[in-house]
Amino acid sequence: MIKSTGIVRKVDELGRIVIPIELRRTLGIEERDALEIYVDDETIILKKYEPACVFCGSAEEVSNFKGKNVCKQCARSMVEAV
Repeated sequence: MIKSTGIVRKVDELGRIVIPIELRRTLGIEERDALEIYVDDETIILKKYEPACVFCGSAEEVSNFKGKNVCKQCARSMVEAV
């Protein structure tokens, strides 16, 4: 469900917009966080990027190990397999 915030921002000459600090705080978006961009007809949707596990694709409880994202369950499975 899409909910209006009532906030309006203009696109600058480089194509950028500013996401207000109140929204960033509410959504847990920090400086340098990655955002995914989705398009649905004429609607642009920004979503905080959550990397997925390279083995199962889960985005739950993911940690980075040597540059690869691995979820807790797959990490546990690898330890048990050794």
